[in-house]
Amino acid sequence: MNSWLSEIFVTDTADTTWQQQSGKAALADTLKAKAFGITSTNVDEVIQMRSRLLKSVLPAFSQFCQTSLHRPPQEMLEVLWDLWLPLGLRLASHRQRLGHPLIQGILGGQGTGKTTMCKVLTLILQQLGYRTLSLSLDDLYKTYSDRLALTQQDPRLIWRGPPGTHDINLGLNLLDGIRQGESPVMVPRFDKSAYGGAGDRTTPEIVTNVDIVLFEGWFVGVRPIDPNTFNNAPPPIITDEDRAFARDLNRQLNDYLPLWERLDSLIVLCPTDYRCSLPWRKQAEQQMIAAGKSGMTDEQVEEFVNYFWRSLHPELFIKPLVQSPSAVDLVIEIHPDRSFGRVYCNPR
Repeated sequence: MNSWLSEIFVTDTADTTWQQQSGKAALADTLKAKAFGITSTNVDEVIQMRSRLLKSVLPAFSQFCQTSLHRPPQEMLEVLWDLWLPLGLRLASHRQRLGHPLIQGILGGQGTGKTTMCKVLTLILQQLGYRTLSLSLDDLYKTYSDRLALTQQDPRLIWRGPPGTHDINLGLNLLDGIRQGESPVMVPRFDKSAYGGAGDRTTPEIVTNVDIVLFEGWFVGVRPIDPNTFNNAPPPIITDEDRAFARDLNRQLNDYLPLWERLDSLIVLCPTDYRCSLPWRKQAEQQMIAAGKSGMTDEQVEEFVNYFWRSLHPELFIKPLVQSPSAVDLVIEIHPDRSFGRVYCNPR
């Protein structure tokens, strides 16, 4: 952790020397500086603004680290300073320019930290005076009975999650209502523990005066690709049956395009190696088992992850998406150790 950040944490003060050091560091990462609009002319103002925001959010952030992440706040301070605070300021600025509620899409696979980032951004945006709603693609699942009927029609849909298992109109009605300034709005919520883990809708949440929606999910913003791409698809798309399944779900993505059109912006949490999802998920399940909760075995995790790779393979869908300036506004790379790598915008 930067020494001056540690000092702020302890003393709640920062002198000019520390601010200058931080300004130089912010400009040194040219990709990130461009992504967050930091220039040599505004860097001093940016650092001062970020310092004030850091101090105001620290109490809530420290409590979040201890109660939810079970980690000392000092360990998370650098990522708060370098990523989450400037990202929060970027979203607030975007909301201000729009003049109406911001619908921010966040795309990330298993283990990329979507939920954690949304919770931290909510704390930051609250300090900036914005009411944030976190919405997961999971909240738009069809009901248990509807998904049961869906599975009977197509036995290949052995798990909820792939395209076709969501109520798209439910999402459209919610986002359109928020965009038009409706208040309060009824936000659908999903209980994953219902029906022995099959999950079902639960009581909707009533929310008022939404300024920013953080709409996250494992294929939020993902678009259909050329069906011929599956002729030479990577594993685990191996058999003719695998390729037929992948093509069918690719076709289902067309139904989601109206939902993605509601997004004002899309951020992608992008592992440098998509295969990291497998050990990340195994680790998460092992931790749940160690805590006395039910969890999948390593073999079950492999079956589960491979199923989703067969559904929408990251190499085929995510890789080209992050290279598209018309579809993605910000890319945040994630290393195998879960540390953050490059943060950049695609040139338009």
